[in-house]
Amino acid sequence: MAQTRLDRSEQINGWAFIMPAMVLLGIFMIYPILWSLWMSFQVGRGNNFSFGGLANIERLANDALLLQALSNTIIFFIIQVPIMIMLALVFAVLLNDSTLRFRGVFRTMLFLPCVISLIAYSSLFKSMFSNDGIINQTLLALHVIGTPIPWLTDPFWAKIVIILSITWRWTGYNMIFYLAALQNIDKSIYEAARIDGIPARARFWSITVPMLKPVILFTTIMSTIGTLQLFDEVNNITQGGPGNGTMTLSLYIYNLTFRMMPSFGYSATVSWVIVVIVALLSIIQFVIARDRRRTS
Repeated sequence: MAQTRLDRSEQINGWAFIMPAMVLLGIFMIYPILWSLWMSFQVGRGNNFSFGGLANIERLANDALLLQALSNTIIFFIIQVPIMIMLALVFAVLLNDSTLRFRGVFRTMLFLPCVISLIAYSSLFKSMFSNDGIINQTLLALHVIGTPIPWLTDPFWAKIVIILSITWRWTGYNMIFYLAALQNIDKSIYEAARIDGIPARARFWSITVPMLKPVILFTTIMSTIGTLQLFDEVNNITQGGPGNGTMTLSLYIYNLTFRMMPSFGYSATVSWVIVVIVALLSIIQFVIARDRRRTS
């Protein structure tokens, strides 16, 4: 009986400790999610909205700007995420070598972009890749190009600038995860592989990559979410231009809410498009990783 009262008291105390956090979680996370789901079925302008059923979902299929924003976002995801993940993995392996001098300096240099202000580095990239910026001036001085490249005024080159900026900022962030995971791999495995005469490239693909699969899956999913929610770089460097050539889903949601005629219901519907895409891609990545683990 006494034990039962003690267990009950511990449960009450436990709930008392976590209740403030649960309340804050409900107010600032769960409630906004439910509210946005409810708003996705509302139609109207500004604060004058009413229930519209599936009208917003039907509008999605006929929204040419939404399709372009979705296309641009997918292009950024398909091109940038694999490049960033591979670069981060290669840098992590190189900087994990105990014989490399100044490892700490190189690690710091690669990680520093992650702590730089988004506004500051976006403004820097916009200045560097302007028509008379340092990039064009350097390429012209080296006679690599004959005329300045329209980095910010051509849709193709504008996408390249966005991809370069994201890769520059977040590669070091992912590299830290790989470095931490590499520290937990028994060095005797690599020593045995060297004794057996396995070359460095084969050790990378046969030992390093398989043992880092959980971390690679984690960074891939996080990078996928970040890329599909891409907003700051596009908003600060190209504002979605030229000709909506770099418009992303998040920037389109922002424009629907604050720049165009306010349509809170439709912008909430578009935001749930991102949720669905992220969920589907995450499930696919989990399934692929699980199937590869079974086959291996």
